Amino acid sequence: MKAYKTNEIRNISLLGGKGAGKTSLAEAILHNCGTINRKGTIDAGNTVCDYFPVEKEYGYSVFSTLFYAENCGKKLNFIDCPGSDDFVGNIYTALNVTEAGLMVIDGQYGVEVGTQNQYRIIDGIHKPLLMVINKMEAEKSDFDNVLNNLKETFGNKVVPLQFPATSGPGFKSIVDLLLMKQLTYGPDGGKATISDIDPALADKAEELKSALVEMAAENDEALMDKFFESGELSEEEMIDGIRKGLIDCSIIPVMCCSGEKEMGIDRLLEILGNVVPAPQDMPAQADNEGNEVALDPAGPVSLFFFKTTVEPHIGEVSYFKVMSGTIKAGTDLNNMNRGSKERVAQLNAVCGLTKTTVDEMAAGDIGATVKLKDVRRGNTLNEKGLESTFDFIEYPAPKFQRAIRPQNESEIEKLGAILNRMHEEDPTLLIEQSKELKQTIVSGQGEFHLRTLKWRVENNDKVMIEYQEPKIPYRETITKAARADYRHKKQSGGSGQFGEVHLIVEPYREGDPEPDTYKFGNQEYKMSIRDKQEIPLEWGGMLVIYNCIVGGAIDARFIPAIVKGIMDRMEQGPLTGSYARDVRVCIYDGKMHPVDSNEISFRLAARHAFSDAFRNANPKVLEPVYDVEILLPSDSMGGVQSDLQGRRGIMMDMSSSNGLEKIKAKIPLKEMASYSTALSSITGGRASFNMKFASYELVPADVQSQLLKEYEESKQDED
Repeated sequence: MKAYKTNEIRNISLLGGKGAGKTSLAEAILHNCGTINRKGTIDAGNTVCDYFPVEKEYGYSVFSTLFYAENCGKKLNFIDCPGSDDFVGNIYTALNVTEAGLMVIDGQYGVEVGTQNQYRIIDGIHKPLLMVINKMEAEKSDFDNVLNNLKETFGNKVVPLQFPATSGPGFKSIVDLLLMKQLTYGPDGGKATISDIDPALADKAEELKSALVEMAAENDEALMDKFFESGELSEEEMIDGIRKGLIDCSIIPVMCCSGEKEMGIDRLLEILGNVVPAPQDMPAQADNEGNEVALDPAGPVSLFFFKTTVEPHIGEVSYFKVMSGTIKAGTDLNNMNRGSKERVAQLNAVCGLTKTTVDEMAAGDIGATVKLKDVRRGNTLNEKGLESTFDFIEYPAPKFQRAIRPQNESEIEKLGAILNRMHEEDPTLLIEQSKELKQTIVSGQGEFHLRTLKWRVENNDKVMIEYQEPKIPYRETITKAARADYRHKKQSGGSGQFGEVHLIVEPYREGDPEPDTYKFGNQEYKMSIRDKQEIPLEWGGMLVIYNCIVGGAIDARFIPAIVKGIMDRMEQGPLTGSYARDVRVCIYDGKMHPVDSNEISFRLAARHAFSDAFRNANPKVLEPVYDVEILLPSDSMGGVQSDLQGRRGIMMDMSSSNGLEKIKAKIPLKEMASYSTALSSITGGRASFNMKFASYELVPADVQSQLLKEYEESKQDED
């Protein structure tokens, strides 16, 4: 394989919703370029892009796959991304290391929810986007209808570069507006026969070309001047204008093809090679210090590792993009993140599972290497003297959680190592050892995401696991002031234990005046503050403790033990065992014994006194509430709204966005446990949602009663 220069490289993310035909398109591209001799199929489990066992088992893509096509003196690196929203992390990774996205649209159904979800991602990252309408041969395929659908959804920047002579089963010919020629294919596709445009299609071709020329000219002042003078642009000038429009994200070119029949693939590759910006055409990437790093093939070598995976018969494979310089096999580099040295002994151009050894790769190219000692996803390897590091990929928050445990408790450590490895492979899988919940929590993008993880753990790593609904991280607080005292006394021969603590609790509110006087019944308690401790709680909220002891009732050396006793109960609240928050405590009296008093006595006394006072202070349980945004088709609105009401959801806003309905609501986390599954069922898989933590709110009285009852029963079971 030849060594490609930076200006000969095109990096493209292959996008599209489930069922759009990305896999068949990828096979057609590889076959058309001669990379493979025979196209594989999903049913046969022999496609280039879906080679992991779990992908063959389920029949859908789980991982992004790198493959390349050599065409017209250029190397096109494609990253084929899964269509399911559950594996959206792959799209974030791919778009951040490629210069453009190619969105595959199903010619039968046009814009779907997955299309819109992926468009929002690429629009947020501000990367060029092209579209290809696939499945032109399908019975219900209608190019004109889909094109209008795209324009209605994404605006007038959508412009066709081609259109089919006929959509549907009779599809075999494409009118190309850049060439102003007609491309006709045989039954097996392959290379087109080029001819003049059918006279019956000439008027339509002229009309669409005029719109294309005008849009291409808008992106270059010199082209605009020429357009006004002559009303015409050459093919090269149109290509130049389209490329500049792509860089500005002001144009979305649309092509058409049949991946299944390999029709239109040859011309699609030519267009991509001509109009997609080369790596050096795009704005320079900033490093972690905010400095722009020139993508210079003659500069110092810098590699950014965006993905690591363990592949069949190979082991750990590390994928990288050359951010600067030209890397040669056998180069020694410094790992800027881990402080270690690495030798990149082997460079590979990647085509799915097939790795082709190359001698060098220039800035902008994407490849892989193996047998690195200490490289993780997100690491930067640099030539000596270069200090830049990169960390520019931001991933979406998780939507679905489960507690996970091995069926065999002896395999806990093994499972932990497996989960950490999987997080390296897929950063949207988050693993947390929750001290609060006493569970290992795995978070992902949906039920399919975690179901896939379970299949991999059990079938690849041979560890049987169980999922459970995770406990909810409730919080406890109080709503009024209360007083309590407690004497801890224990005598069992020799020195005993004695400690007595009197305290008052009340809600903490920022800005409240310092405590002065409290009245309970007919008795008044005046506070004389000697010391104040403000303790920001790591789980949120505040604990403020005042030492108001006068006359030496309790020696100062026992105050830290009293604080520890109070913190014991803040960490395990008196109502449900959850963390407590936003409490103010005044320690105002007590007693001690000259011999029997010690730290443990006062810690236990404080713990009991605080619990009694807390229970008398009209305590409340708080639950986490999330902001949820749902994107759905209008015909599912009634079912989704009804479901939200059953989940104690509060509707905050409704609007329309690009042909879909958008609902914003606040929903308790407790009610979100299986929401992704329910939403998919209600809408036939056509809706999506995202969620983020909003606040802690009081639970309804009936819910609090049930939580207290369950906690008391669990304590009895433990006893």
